Amino acid sequence: MTIEDKVKSIIRDIPDFPKPGILFKDITPIMQDFKLCAEIIEDLKIRIKPLNIEGVAGIESRGFLIGLPLAMALEVPFILIRKKGKLPYKTISHSYDLEYGSAVIEMQIDDIKAGQRILIHDDLLATGGSASAAAELIKKQNGIVAGFNFLVELSFLNGKSIISNYSQNISTLVRY
Repeated sequence: MTIEDKVKSIIRDIPDFPKPGILFKDITPIMQDFKLCAEIIEDLKIRIKPLNIEGVAGIESRGFLIGLPLAMALEVPFILIRKKGKLPYKTISHSYDLEYGSAVIEMQIDDIKAGQRILIHDDLLATGGSASAAAELIKKQNGIVAGFNFLVELSFLNGKSIISNYSQNISTLVRY
């Protein structure tokens, strides 16, 4: 069984969450299987190694779950991208549109050096809104978006077409 098959077999579908009509892909069962988590990190490390990543930026909050251990495996810094008002030091921010309304994400001003090659990691690629907002934060710091990595892609929402403007290096473990 491939790593993709293992991950797909353990992801749980939750109908009508967070609102009616949505079929939520729940990754929390993955976190209960430490051996699978280790396999995921090793697989991602192999996929990402050729990109010469100099930092991993995880998007709050589920992007932290795999993002930090991945950064540790790659022996690079981990960068927190959080909702507005959650980081203690001086920040830069970027606002983006959601399905209903807008959101603001931030990162600390000293997290990225000019020219640093950053991988953006999150659990899910849907419309690409939060990932493209994260890419804008990295660009504002004069960093390079070296690639994107996701555990799950909802390909019918075409998020990949939005983020491919920042990098063609887009890796996804499983697609629906």
